Amino acid sequence: MGNLSLLTLQEYWWFLVAVLGGLFVFMSFVQGGQVLLNKLGRTEEEKDVIIASLGRKWELTFTSLVMFGGALFAAFPLFYAVSFGGAYYVWMAILFCFIVQAVSYEYRKKPNNFLGQKIYEFFLLINGSLGIILIGTALGTLYTGGHFIKNDMNLSAWTSHWYGLEAVLNPFNVIFGLTLFFLARAQASLYFINNIAEPVIVQRAKNQLRIDALFFLGFFIMVAVMLLLMPGIGYHDHQFEVINYKFLHNLLANPTIVLGLLLGVVLVLYAFYSTLFKGSLKGIWFSGIGTVMSVVSLLCLLGFNQTAIYPSLSDIQSSLSIENASGSHYTLSVMSYVSLAVPVVLGYIYLVWRSMDKEKITSEEIESDHHHY
Repeated sequence: MGNLSLLTLQEYWWFLVAVLGGLFVFMSFVQGGQVLLNKLGRTEEEKDVIIASLGRKWELTFTSLVMFGGALFAAFPLFYAVSFGGAYYVWMAILFCFIVQAVSYEYRKKPNNFLGQKIYEFFLLINGSLGIILIGTALGTLYTGGHFIKNDMNLSAWTSHWYGLEAVLNPFNVIFGLTLFFLARAQASLYFINNIAEPVIVQRAKNQLRIDALFFLGFFIMVAVMLLLMPGIGYHDHQFEVINYKFLHNLLANPTIVLGLLLGVVLVLYAFYSTLFKGSLKGIWFSGIGTVMSVVSLLCLLGFNQTAIYPSLSDIQSSLSIENASGSHYTLSVMSYVSLAVPVVLGYIYLVWRSMDKEKITSEEIESDHHHY
């Protein structure tokens, strides 16, 4: 790793960040399931089954989000400082949504809890809807930009008094957020079909999948068209400039990204098709792999081919790239050795997941467990 050039290390770490982002988007089926709680669960027993199914995985979603933010902080500290420090309100809103999620799983079924079961279920709804849409909106700003400036000392300041919330005024950002929202809902249905042994819930999940899959596809097509037609910020000799059809150029310049994106989309579509028309119970795995590949490809459109990973809407020369926002060669080299342990961690997660899901969840199992969520 120490013999690699600084640019190679920067590209390597942006790819790792993209992978972690893809894993988070896949795991957001937990949030999607929370939104569907009252649609798929009509009785208290059915709701308990759904919450128990999600409760076994919700910590993985939170962990993947923390790892995504941690990787950005370690590898691209200036990006982290500008976005998380400047777009303060939107990230605090996201943090709040995830805090109430953790509290809700812990206290929803506690006897004599302070707020009552319905309030905690409402918190889960907030996390699964507002939380995911805000994260998608924030990710959309990687393409559309933020209102910040920085000087030669890399000291930055946010120029909007809304501190990140102004992102909701950009249609692309909001559509990006809605795309993640309906993808999370669709994947939640796929997950329940695979994980729950209650025929009534499974049938409702299939019916819901038809609706959410159509909404997801509609918003995804809108994002894809807007992305290919919108201008982007490129740079040469450390000078940034607006380039028309920048993301289309990036796509055409890198066949690997094209292949990854197309294969990812095909896998997600196959997951929907095989579940709805072939009766498959394994759609969540095709969708999960396809989601990770698609998100990685979309994020790689930013990190490569001399493209700004965070355009500045206040001063174009303040825009950030993987080159001017990263840590030093020494820092990236040392962290790269640590990153070699990532496959081990993923393998451990797989084994734990497999152990928890040996048997599908039933209402009888939940009733016999006095410590369920």
